[in-house]
Amino acid sequence: MKHGNTQLKADMMLVLVTLCWGISYFMMDLCLDEMDPLTLNAYRFLGAFAVAALIAFKKIRNVNKRTLKYAFLISLSLIFVYVGATYGVKYTSQSNAGFFCATSTVFTPILAFVIKKVIPDKKLALVIVLCTIGVALMSLNGEFHIAVGDWLCLMCGFAYGIDLLITETAVAHEDVDAFQIGVYQLGFTGIWMLILSFVFETPCLPQSPACWISVIFLSIFCTGVAFVAQAIAQQYTTATHVGIIFALEPVFAGIVAFLFAGERLLPRAYFGAFLMLMSIIIMEVDIKSLFTKKVDKDRLDS
Repeated sequence: MKHGNTQLKADMMLVLVTLCWGISYFMMDLCLDEMDPLTLNAYRFLGAFAVAALIAFKKIRNVNKRTLKYAFLISLSLIFVYVGATYGVKYTSQSNAGFFCATSTVFTPILAFVIKKVIPDKKLALVIVLCTIGVALMSLNGEFHIAVGDWLCLMCGFAYGIDLLITETAVAHEDVDAFQIGVYQLGFTGIWMLILSFVFETPCLPQSPACWISVIFLSIFCTGVAFVAQAIAQQYTTATHVGIIFALEPVFAGIVAFLFAGERLLPRAYFGAFLMLMSIIIMEVDIKSLFTKKVDKDRLDS
């Protein structure tokens, strides 16, 4: 049972997590002026793993092989998620990156149907139409081409959909600990990113105070603390609330880009962003259950 005050606190915690994720696109953009994407992700994930392990050491010290195996598999998908997101931010606007990375909401049920033969909800067709129109309005230029950065952010959304399916399969096993998977996947991803950064880049430390602050913020608040807070908060709220709150991530990203990066999109792009936000909310929120709960409440009050 979700008690009102406890659920409100959990929801506010998730709002703060989502706000941090929205800010992360601006922070990544700042860091990319001084360091390469793979290096940034190595710092981000290794730092996040250190923070999460420190906070929850007692919960992760006894881990079984199956949990580690799935954490390793998930980390492989996270490479594509964060390479897509970071390179995407480098080659497109922060606003576009925020919305296109959120397309995992649409990709996930499609992938579930293709891979696991799970019949999607009837509303998926509407969601795909709205999302496709939104992507076109936000990204197509005068020559009807989508920018490289936009494609990379869409790859991020696609890869995160795969990540969610692997995670869903993993936690279905009774001996797999979801919290431990979340922490260890941070460590595995950080190691992968560090190896790739030495192969393809020349790793370096941040040079300016702004970059140092951004890297620390991304590691601690956007990744390490955000994961722990999400794991705790989701125990005390509903899936519907989580869906609505997480749909705010691209909105926060767009607002931060508007206020601090001076990004201004074309009117059609803002309309496209609105359509994409609607598609995310429709996919995430069980509208029917909301009305059912309201009817039940009215009956109890009468």
